[in-house]
Amino acid sequence: MSSPSKTSTRKVSPGLSVRVGRERKGSIVKVEKLGEESQADVLDQGMYDNLNAEWVNRKGAWLIHFVLIAVGKIVIDTIPGMPQEVSWTLVNLIYLGFSYLMFHYVTGIPFHSDLHGGVYDNMTLWEQIDNGAQYTPAKKWLFIVPITVFLASTHYTHYDPWLFAVNLSALVFVLIPKLPAFHRYRVRFMVPEDASGLGTPLTSSFPPSGASTPMRTNMHAPPINITEVESRL
Repeated sequence: MSSPSKTSTRKVSPGLSVRVGRERKGSIVKVEKLGEESQADVLDQGMYDNLNAEWVNRKGAWLIHFVLIAVGKIVIDTIPGMPQEVSWTLVNLIYLGFSYLMFHYVTGIPFHSDLHGGVYDNMTLWEQIDNGAQYTPAKKWLFIVPITVFLASTHYTHYDPWLFAVNLSALVFVLIPKLPAFHRYRVRFMVPEDASGLGTPLTSSFPPSGASTPMRTNMHAPPINITEVESRL
């Protein structure tokens, strides 16, 4: 997705050349995959319970989704002149937006991160749930709720094609990170390339300077007289 840069070599001195070129443009979309967990990371994860992800398995956490959706619907309906089609679309988009932000965008844990040795710093909440296991009851529930809200919004918008397209696009954007095939993958937008206009100087061949270590020539040391030395001892 990124365009290659054109480089050229310019001679700065007889023995020094520098690679110069136009700075590379950043990628529009870039997909990255986190490295696999080491044995030490697995041990750090099992040392203490991850309170950041453990709460999603509680039944009260399952019901809070519909409570928040109902409260949001009531608040939006209080806006004067709000049609039901737009109201349900806003409820769907707001819920899906917060769901993506909470489960698939924010990484790490907000408290007691030192207890786990920082192994969760690069992991999203979805990847932390049930230690990354797939098709658990909590993950199935979190997969079903967005679909249910989408179906309700589609029904109450009377299957308007434009609103249906908007709601469906938001749903797909939230469901894709939940698929097992995209586990530990990251989608980055407008990622700059780590490149500069100047490259590393090329010093392949330096000619000899033409001057070597100075030698003292035509200099003779005076002879040593053994007799004078013995007389001084």
